[in-house]
Amino acid sequence: MKMIIAVVQDKDSHRLLNELVENNFGTTKLASTGGFLKSGNTTFMIGTEDERVDQAIQIIKQNCQSRSQLVSPVSPMGGNAESYVPYPVEIQVGGATIFVLPVENFLQF
Repeated sequence: MKMIIAVVQDKDSHRLLNELVENNFGTTKLASTGGFLKSGNTTFMIGTEDERVDQAIQIIKQNCQSRSQLVSPVSPMGGNAESYVPYPVEIQVGGATIFVLPVENFLQF
């Protein structure tokens, strides 16, 4: 058995949850916040049999697309202002960060 932890952008979470449920994956959905952009993410914890891991990853991949987004950097507070860029920059956001962990024991009451 494996535990899949997938961190996805909030925009993709509803669609992903529907697909996981439709394909009979038990999942727990947690609200989380990204460190870089300080924006909302959703973390899914999915417990599944070893042979279904690839299917779960494929569902995540199909439903969590990366996209370009303009962000305005926060000005430095007391830091080095020489490297501060005062205009919005385009970055890639979205997609998914996935961890697959072995499960030593699974209990359900």
